[in-house]
Amino acid sequence: MLLSKIIREAFGSQLRRNMTSGMLTTGINMFVILASYPIYLHYLGYEKYGLWLILAVVLGFAQLGNLGINQAVMKLVAEEHGRQNLQGIRSYVTMAWSVLTVTGSTILLVILLFKSQIVAAFKLSGENAELVSWLLPYMGVLTIYIFLVQSLNATLAGLGRMDLSNYILVTGQVFAAVISVFLLWSGRGIEGLLIGNTSSFVVVHIASTLFIRRQINKLGFLRRDNWDLQRLKKLLHFGSAVFGGALMNMLLDPFNKLMLSRYAGVAAVPVYDISFRGSMQIRGLMEAGIRAIMPEVSRLGANMTSQAHDRITAINQRALKLIIFCGVPLFVTLFAFAPVLLKFWLQKSFVDTLPAVFRIILIGTFLSLICVPAFYTLLGLGKARYCFFSSVIQGTISAAIIVTIVLVRGKISIHSIALSVMIAMGVTSCYLLWKKHCVMKDKLPGIRNNNIADSFEDLIGSCGN
Repeated sequence: MLLSKIIREAFGSQLRRNMTSGMLTTGINMFVILASYPIYLHYLGYEKYGLWLILAVVLGFAQLGNLGINQAVMKLVAEEHGRQNLQGIRSYVTMAWSVLTVTGSTILLVILLFKSQIVAAFKLSGENAELVSWLLPYMGVLTIYIFLVQSLNATLAGLGRMDLSNYILVTGQVFAAVISVFLLWSGRGIEGLLIGNTSSFVVVHIASTLFIRRQINKLGFLRRDNWDLQRLKKLLHFGSAVFGGALMNMLLDPFNKLMLSRYAGVAAVPVYDISFRGSMQIRGLMEAGIRAIMPEVSRLGANMTSQAHDRITAINQRALKLIIFCGVPLFVTLFAFAPVLLKFWLQKSFVDTLPAVFRIILIGTFLSLICVPAFYTLLGLGKARYCFFSSVIQGTISAAIIVTIVLVRGKISIHSIALSVMIAMGVTSCYLLWKKHCVMKDKLPGIRNNNIADSFEDLIGSCGN
């Protein structure tokens, strides 16, 4: 009976299925990462795996060519789906593919023209430089394909089946890990990781197409009458805000890896990547459920009465309770037992610098987790610019600290970079909590006479309730 009740609550409506799928797939993705890292390090070692992460950095930079189109497709397709406008859905997908083909081809051309400069930027030489130089064009071609596949998956989510979209993506991740491990075992090296990751997007492509067909029967995405300049403008306008945030986030992770490769050596890159990605995956597991408050806040904020104001405040307090009563024990446990857990996980690939770096970034990700309810509340209230500014603040502070240390000392350690990430996340969290407080106060003038310090009222109140 208890199990059936849990299942009904988790899967009783499409919204709940979408929310539950986010948490489930985040957990599965964390397991895949935990299982694959030791295997990759076993077959490649820190230096060779660091080369793959450098290629992934290039791919991460290339993702900026997406221009936020995928998120725009998801939103605008959802609007047309609500209107039962099949032609509008087709038009948005066609225009998205057109833009992404152009931007992806431009990125491929840039990679081909500046291949030597990219290799030199990471201070690679000898066999490592030759290997990265050989694989870079393939990463450029993969970029174009990823753009188109991601837009298909976003279309499926926009059609109201975010649960299927999430499950397809995580299936692709599992498939990539399995193929990559098999190819590494067969002696293929780094190119095995490239083949594995490419195969995952083939799986996502096929599955997304099949499920979209079930939603709208005939696709018709390549028809000439789908061209619509007004819809193109809407795609680019909405995507530009997302693109701005992604551009600034580029400073936090890829920039850090670039600086590590130049000043601490390529072997330090996996240590940072394990710490940062691991911490963010833990944060993402908590965030997956909280993300659903955005549409509810948007609905309530359309008619901001005192009751709606109190309801939004209550939603935030409940979200903060979830973070405090579930997140605090989880993060404290991981912080306390980090050396033991990391050593058990990585076995012979464990290095002594890893626990300290992981603990520093773990603190930063928890500080960042505290502001997640404020982030989605601001989005729901239509204040996306503050979310963009938060990316600007986080990226700028982290980069400024790193550059200052390099200018003063002429070098930088991996611990200093981890500290820069932690400080940037903490400041950004304070900013979002403050802006959420200000926006809520402006939405209903005169309801309270608060000062700036009350921007943390939700956090304190959630502990007392």
